[in-house]
Amino acid sequence: MAPSEPDQAHPRLIQEAAQQSAATPTLPSGTGQPERSPRRRRTVRSHWLILLLALTIAPATSATSAVAAAEAGTAETPMNAHATRYGGGWACDWGFQKVDQSCVAIAVPPNAHLDSSWNGWECDRGHREVDGVCVVVEVPPNALLSSRGRDWECNRGYRRADRSCVSVTVPAHAYLEASGDRWTCERGFRQSGDSCTPVEVPRHAYLTPSGNDWECDRDHSRSGDSCVAIEVPQYGYLASSGSGWKCERGYKKDGGSCVVLAVPANAHIDYTGNDWTCNPGYRWQGGTCTPNEG
Repeated sequence: MAPSEPDQAHPRLIQEAAQQSAATPTLPSGTGQPERSPRRRRTVRSHWLILLLALTIAPATSATSAVAAAEAGTAETPMNAHATRYGGGWACDWGFQKVDQSCVAIAVPPNAHLDSSWNGWECDRGHREVDGVCVVVEVPPNALLSSRGRDWECNRGYRRADRSCVSVTVPAHAYLEASGDRWTCERGFRQSGDSCTPVEVPRHAYLTPSGNDWECDRDHSRSGDSCVAIEVPQYGYLASSGSGWKCERGYKKDGGSCVVLAVPANAHIDYTGNDWTCNPGYRWQGGTCTPNEG
């Protein structure tokens, strides 16, 4: 867009004002009038420049504002709409939705209400949407509406079976879980079909944290339904788990005993302590360590 006439005159007028101020003659001494000081001449010259700037900038600012107002007026806001808070454009009022360049009312069916999105609807509590309409939620006996009100759930002590609620039968030595629709055996009992049977804990054993099984004491291992003592051989020790044994460093397992680990030349015992590996510069070959080729 070409600059307006005030914009073109702006630099020219300032330049002329500066030239005129610089050319203002100074009265010589002896004329009967006091000679202006250099500081006073600079002050007068500055006043001229400020005045000319105000006269030239004001028309340009007014023209710019007029153009912006004209451009804003081209985007008309339709009925049942409002200008957006940020930027240009518009948005439909609550309860209306945009269709082409207009706002039309949202058709809300019976037993429904406008939702919080401003452009849709949802069924009232106790109703659910079916093919664009809101139908009543049929709550069976021993049930109640869910928290959202679109479905139902069984009361505590009942479980859902198709479209009804049936009683949860809690056997002896059991209790209802927090969900209220199933049961769990008490500690020391395990589920067996629809009942709870005692957990038979053998000697040298204890109940697991779950309470429905057992584990052997340290230095015993499970064997069927009993716990047998772990036989630790010479040069061996009880493993940290307590349910087995390991050989000391420099020995390896051989059946139920620990035998000396035979380390070939140019090899050393590895990090496990029960096997060996070749030294750097050597490789394993047939149970021995041979120099690397090349």
